[in-house]
Amino acid sequence: MKLNRTVLSCLRLPSLLKPYSSFHWTTTMATTDKTIEGMKTVDEADVGISCFISQLPGFRGILKQRYADFIVNEVDINGNVVHLTSLDLPPEMDVKEEDKTKSSDNVPQNYTSAIESFKSISNATDAERLETLINQVTSGTDDEISPVVLDPSSDKSKRTAIHNFVKENFKFLVTDTVDGPDSTSKCIRVRVNSGAHNNRGNRSKKRKERGDKPFDSRGSEHWPEHVGKFLRFHLYKENKDTQEALGLIGKMLGVQPKSFGFSGTKDKRSVSTQCVTVFKQQASKLAALNKRLFGIKVGDFCHVKEGLLLGQLMGNRFTITLRGVVADSEETIKKSAESLGKDGFINYFGLQRFGSGSVPTHHVGAALLKGEWKDAERINAWHVVNDAREYYKETGDIDGTLRQLPRYLVAERAILQCLKKCPGNYLQALKGIPRTLRMMYVHSYQSYLWNNAASLRVKKYGTSQVVLGDLVSTKIDATKKMADTSEHKENNEDALDCDQVDDTAIVDLPAERSDLVKVVSVEDLEAGTYSTSDIVLPLPGSRVIYPSNDIAEIYHDLAKKDGISLTDSIHGVKEFSITSMTGGYRRVFQKPIDFEWELLTYTDSNKPLAETDLDRITMTVDKVGSAEEVEDESMNPISNPPETDLNDQTERKDDEKDTGNPNSEQTQMALKMALTLPSSCYATMAIRELLKTSTSVAYHKTLN
Repeated sequence: MKLNRTVLSCLRLPSLLKPYSSFHWTTTMATTDKTIEGMKTVDEADVGISCFISQLPGFRGILKQRYADFIVNEVDINGNVVHLTSLDLPPEMDVKEEDKTKSSDNVPQNYTSAIESFKSISNATDAERLETLINQVTSGTDDEISPVVLDPSSDKSKRTAIHNFVKENFKFLVTDTVDGPDSTSKCIRVRVNSGAHNNRGNRSKKRKERGDKPFDSRGSEHWPEHVGKFLRFHLYKENKDTQEALGLIGKMLGVQPKSFGFSGTKDKRSVSTQCVTVFKQQASKLAALNKRLFGIKVGDFCHVKEGLLLGQLMGNRFTITLRGVVADSEETIKKSAESLGKDGFINYFGLQRFGSGSVPTHHVGAALLKGEWKDAERINAWHVVNDAREYYKETGDIDGTLRQLPRYLVAERAILQCLKKCPGNYLQALKGIPRTLRMMYVHSYQSYLWNNAASLRVKKYGTSQVVLGDLVSTKIDATKKMADTSEHKENNEDALDCDQVDDTAIVDLPAERSDLVKVVSVEDLEAGTYSTSDIVLPLPGSRVIYPSNDIAEIYHDLAKKDGISLTDSIHGVKEFSITSMTGGYRRVFQKPIDFEWELLTYTDSNKPLAETDLDRITMTVDKVGSAEEVEDESMNPISNPPETDLNDQTERKDDEKDTGNPNSEQTQMALKMALTLPSSCYATMAIRELLKTSTSVAYHKTLN
């Protein structure tokens, strides 16, 4: 299918946001192409990151030279650090076949009394028909089971009672209403629930393969009541993001990605461990995948009653190694590390929040808030790779462009697929993007405003005192705050808007609770009630309050320059309107928890300087051989997998390029740190406070 001239013309890029645009784009297609190819990635100053807490000098250090230099362990909702401790399957963990048989055998025995009860709301003839149908189902026959039609009835309340009775007592059956012999009556049809809710239709290939038997689309149809329906496990991954890892596991298990639950995504270029749940799956099936998975391991299995949801975590434990450290003296490094532990850092939204593409996500968010659907769509369209972009521009062939687009370009593919179905409907094309991804754009603009407000607060009033008009979180019991916050989230789905993007987006406090946030008064200053750790700033929304000093002005001034109102909506699409979001609050200053650090020396840039969870497992299991063999093999336990694909090999080569010269015998210094941060914080902003340099990937690549 080809695009018409109107749709093709929308690929011209719009003018960017006025106050922070560092790019100069014209409206001609030729100039746009050249500009995009030479475009730099977003810099910290572009998104309001400009201040530091300490005045100490910075020093040189390379962040993520190896992905094993950035280790992330999730901290669950109970405060436990999540580690991969075992790959083994405990015998008692699996759902045994005898449990399935027992569960299945017990089912028919309960139906006699249910059928007798059915006679009281229908009649004996209908009860006989229903009993015949049930006997066919429970006999395990492979023959096709025909539905039964009950006697006609003009009494709607009676038909409703029958529908409800079958639903409650025979969960493997479904009912619907069909026309009766005359215009005044209706009949109830009862049939086997063969998974029709999946909307696959009678001609579905998968329906043929399963023989039209009843099944649970999210897991086994035989599941004992005493076993939790969700299998929880610890996911360990190297240099892969969470969705990529779960997508691969889901493909091997034959389940949809939506069957998995997790609390938050983790950085791709890292080694991370986190909790995951999956609905009605055998632990043995997941454990068996460990032999086939490269860069991914699963373990520590147990069955639980509830699945995980986004935001259900307290934070993350980071083990970060900065390599190639160069400073005026070791004393400079020590003072900087001690200052970070004592005073913390400015709690900016890091560069990850604004995307790694050529167009920052907050630019897209601004276009959405203004209702400029064409602009938002064409900004996204230009995230495509060069060859696909050229092909798209010259031919307008959507099908051909889709074949050239990598699968990971989810937003771009979704837009093109929707434009193929509805040419010219830009709003519908944007809604084709998965909700969590499209909401990321608007949240990114909120984060842009917050960062600028935080920088202004530090520049005008410093970091050591609370001032009149500041916004602070109130001093209430921590247990009560957690309970109130939990209740607020359960009762207000919109309040989770800022939580549902990723693990770094969670706001600290619910938006409309006046007892959790207040403006500092003269009396508060005189009493010394609050400290700088209590200062918060709002993420714009309909239920937040702003500081009563001049810091509030920057929100409205920046938004006004971008043509956006924070108090009125110029269009009727709620999800792309700040006035329809509750908003939230975020602490301005954050101190690392359980902060530890040490200086190391090394000569081999390829040698790991921190142990991962898999390293510890391997060293425990591998007790044969010399100590040197244990160390050499366990520190890179999956370096020679039996099976690798082209993508994995490419990533390994890229990683080797980043490590510098492995043959260099020159002694170098590294700073190794361990710290815990709430889920709303970016570890890269703590590193920025130490180094006093940019945390962008492009900058740190120049240091290798």
